Amino acid sequence: MSGAASTRHRVAVSTQPDSVLALQGLSEQEVAERQQAGLVNTQNTATSRTTAAIVRSHLFTMFNLVLGLCGLAVIMLGSWLDTLFLLAAIANVVIGFTQEFSAKRQLDKIALLRRDPVSALRDGKLVRVPLDELVLDDVVLLKRGDQVPADAVVLTSDGLDVDESLLTGENDPVGKKPGDQVLSASSVIGGSGRVRLSAVGAKSRAAKITAEARQFTTIHSELRAGMERVVTWITWALVPIIAVVLNGQMQAAGGWQVALETGSWRDALITSVSSVASMIPQGLALMTTISFAVASVKLAKSEVLIQEQPAVEVLARVDTVCFDKTGTLTEGGVRFESARLLDGTVLARAEGQQEVRLAGGHDVGKNPGWQGALAWFGADDNANPTAAALKEPFAQLTKGQGLEEAQALLPFSSALRFSGVEFASSGAWILGAPEVLLSPGSAPALRAGELAASGLRVMVLGHAPALTRDSSGRVAQQVPQGLDPQFFVIFREQVRSEAPATLAYFREQGIDLKVFSGDNPRTVAAAAQAAGMDTSAGAVDASTLPEQGPELVEAALTHSVFGRVSPEQKKNMVLGLRQAGRVVAMTGDGINDALALKHADLGIAMGNAAPATKAVSRLVLLDGRFDRLPSVLAEGRKIIANIERVTNLFLTKTAFAIFLGLILGILCWQFPFLPRQYSTADLLIVGGPAFFLTMLPNKRRYVSGFLSRALHYAIPSALVITAVLVLVIGYGHSHAGIATSEVQTATFIALVLMGVYNITTVTRPLRGVRLLIVAGMYLGLALVLDLPPSLWYHQFTLPSGSYLLVTLGAAIMGCLLIEVNLQLHNRWLRTHHREVIEASQAISKEGS
Repeated sequence: MSGAASTRHRVAVSTQPDSVLALQGLSEQEVAERQQAGLVNTQNTATSRTTAAIVRSHLFTMFNLVLGLCGLAVIMLGSWLDTLFLLAAIANVVIGFTQEFSAKRQLDKIALLRRDPVSALRDGKLVRVPLDELVLDDVVLLKRGDQVPADAVVLTSDGLDVDESLLTGENDPVGKKPGDQVLSASSVIGGSGRVRLSAVGAKSRAAKITAEARQFTTIHSELRAGMERVVTWITWALVPIIAVVLNGQMQAAGGWQVALETGSWRDALITSVSSVASMIPQGLALMTTISFAVASVKLAKSEVLIQEQPAVEVLARVDTVCFDKTGTLTEGGVRFESARLLDGTVLARAEGQQEVRLAGGHDVGKNPGWQGALAWFGADDNANPTAAALKEPFAQLTKGQGLEEAQALLPFSSALRFSGVEFASSGAWILGAPEVLLSPGSAPALRAGELAASGLRVMVLGHAPALTRDSSGRVAQQVPQGLDPQFFVIFREQVRSEAPATLAYFREQGIDLKVFSGDNPRTVAAAAQAAGMDTSAGAVDASTLPEQGPELVEAALTHSVFGRVSPEQKKNMVLGLRQAGRVVAMTGDGINDALALKHADLGIAMGNAAPATKAVSRLVLLDGRFDRLPSVLAEGRKIIANIERVTNLFLTKTAFAIFLGLILGILCWQFPFLPRQYSTADLLIVGGPAFFLTMLPNKRRYVSGFLSRALHYAIPSALVITAVLVLVIGYGHSHAGIATSEVQTATFIALVLMGVYNITTVTRPLRGVRLLIVAGMYLGLALVLDLPPSLWYHQFTLPSGSYLLVTLGAAIMGCLLIEVNLQLHNRWLRTHHREVIEASQAISKEGS
């Protein structure tokens, strides 16, 4: 063991008793020992991923290498007009880098701890110490408004109340007594105390969450995964294909020796570049990226921020939506519901927007000052979140009367579970938990339990002649003598108005719904029921479940409503659902949700979420409205369905380019396209129509396996197109007097005629905009072949006589065979992928 490690072991725990440590703190020597041993509260500032790594991942790919070498060859030969094929590759690199660098910046901003100095006790004196200079066993003084700088153990407590909702999701403040643990990043909302730091730096709870949240992960997109699979296949095949193509073009130029001696190798290299560049489907990735970008801009107008573009597609594939209760299903906090006598008689009830109406004709006891007392509790600057909900409604009810000045106060603490105030006119009023202020087993206590079981939050308002005081005249922290419980004060969590309709929509779409909350299971079940969920099975108390393992996953699969869920359980339930084959979306707003959002297929943060939670999410509902999600689902479905359409086109193009390159290479025939000619053909048969097709409305339900369906159609169509083009090229080669430019033009005509017909196979029914797209591409073909500037640029010479008739006849035959392939493909879909046909038919019925 090294010296530093030995020192670390010796100082791992302070040797001073806690009673002494609470008065003296650490000495300078003890602080120095811990600093030397590295037991310092240093915060991890490592970034999620370096900029250089992002650049490498997008720039240095096999496709970019091949296209870059092709472009370099064309430029070195001085044929600048043949470099248009590089534009799609450059756009892909720029867009991909920009998107990932933006995600990196969001992850690097994650920080749960404020950087303010804290009050630490050293050598018996309180000193201000920067966060990064605290050491293990430091004694820190915490008071209202402070944030706990590291995990710690409470040494002394004077009504110390801590809000741990940021980490646990539990809304109610937690009272801390000596020996209790407090977690880093939680906040002190009442009282004060001294704590000993028990885990600092990377070992603290906040640091562990931050480190995991900062880890870089890419969102799982089936579209992107499918394209990467195609990229992998083509990448492995490119090396031998390039060799075959290049050799074939050199042989077509007279052989390697002749080509090198006469300079014809230049033309052979240009045609080789054209052949190889045509095999790479960079346009498909660009079209997908553009579709995501357009969807992101459109959704941004609806207050939905897409932080990683494939998130739109992922929501369309989601089959399980998990969400936190507070801030997602409910608005957060509570609202006053009613004030009732202990027999249940309603005295006042909230109506509409915080308006409170009194129910007249009831005897409210000897002292009618209860309204003023509730108004005072609500207006108190130190009111806890529940009491603060009384401020607005009772300020309206007592408007014009003013608040009486209090003679004595008993502040709320979680340990007491009640607070009190004393007035000269009406005596003392106590507001607190039924368990504290009511006799166990009494009729009012049972009634309070029934109300709580229905999901309401119940407090009791009691009256006493005065607050109890100790021998020194100070208010004692105890229930006053002669307390007479008189009223129930009832609060309700406000379910978001849009939640029931949104959840109903998801259920109609066959999506499973799960609620994971840190709150009381009964409260969670009541909110879920109010939102329209089936809660007949009750809510599961997750505190009785393990943090991870099969039992936890089984519960997540078989139940829908969970309370007392820890952040680790949320994360592990999400992971378990994914491992079971579910596609999971998780929504939330607190740090306690961050890890679950991070590990879900799609993390969705509410607009008021903590910065770290937003940073790890893929999608943010800026205005916090849950009902924005159906519109995101619709956009995702449109993208998936339309990309599947254009994938048929792109894969057909890629496949026939590979087949054609290999056959011509084996036959040693010259490739019949210059790069500029093929770029125009590509624009007419794929690029142009694909751009418009990806923007069309399409509500077809998501059906997995788009790549296998696309390949089933594309391969036979590519073989048809390849056979026709070989026929046209072969006719030109076998007849003397037909110039190379005529062969190129004839091949261009045949390819575009079949390629545009191929567009019709993915645009049916052919009407409206779809018909205009097809007609526009045929018109584009006519203009390319008719305008003199176009003929000069493309170096075209129109074929004539029998060659023109053979070209047109072969193209028509190819179109008929493409139609036959389409019918066979649809028959295969009806047999093996009936859900695709049904989904498409459902859209046709909607008139989409």
